[in-house]
Amino acid sequence: MEKESRVATLGGGCFWCLEAVFDELRGVASVESGYSGGTVPHPTYRAVCDGTTGHAEVVQVRFDPAVLAYADLLRVFFAIHDPTTLNRQGADVGPQYRSVIFYHDQEQKKTAEAVIARLTAEKLWDAPIVTALRPFEAFYVAEEVHQEYFSNNRFQPYCQAIIAPKLARFRQQFVEKLK
Repeated sequence: MEKESRVATLGGGCFWCLEAVFDELRGVASVESGYSGGTVPHPTYRAVCDGTTGHAEVVQVRFDPAVLAYADLLRVFFAIHDPTTLNRQGADVGPQYRSVIFYHDQEQKKTAEAVIARLTAEKLWDAPIVTALRPFEAFYVAEEVHQEYFSNNRFQPYCQAIIAPKLARFRQQFVEKLK
């Protein structure tokens, strides 16, 4: 898969939630939690959470486009978070939780625009999609404790209350795309 793999960088709230879902998606080789879109090189989790760096919590997904099209990856992304809330996902509030797609090339940008246009036309939400499209500039890997967080902390209260139900909904909705 490595030879033909592509990279997507996506922010949709807490990176722990996104990572748990994308880890189970067929065609995904790896998922790393980290930070993108800010002005401070090599930010820490605390600085990002304080909102002082401009970064969003993101995942960087390495995937095989022969197995999983970028448009399908984005459809999963839009299904697992609320793309209509600005700088917030549930109880997580702040610009670090914004809905954002950092596109790596013009093809990704055009695909993202087309997916957003299609979802807007389908009127799945009562409010408009506010997901930002930004050119990818840099990705900073989050601290080790944040990698595979759900897998390593399944019984932690946040994981049980927030991530596990989101993962269950994803599995039901995308059963044909599971590994």
